[in-house]
Amino acid sequence: MQNVVRQLRVARGLSQAALGEALGVSRQTVNSIETGRYLPSLPLAIALARFFDKAVEEVFDVDA
Repeated sequence: MQNVVRQLRVARGLSQAALGEALGVSRQTVNSIETGRYLPSLPLAIALARFFDKAVEEVFDVDA
């Protein structure tokens, strides 16, 4: 599954650590999501989408 978390984060001028802090996860978790090594739980995926004011489907591409 592909995602646009990195692009959204960079567009907001946030570091991985800052995004992780805002979501209550570690910088390593953010890095793992961005690189596709970790699929977030549904609550975390929803939190990411809400943080960026996007639908979950706009952040995560389940068909990719």
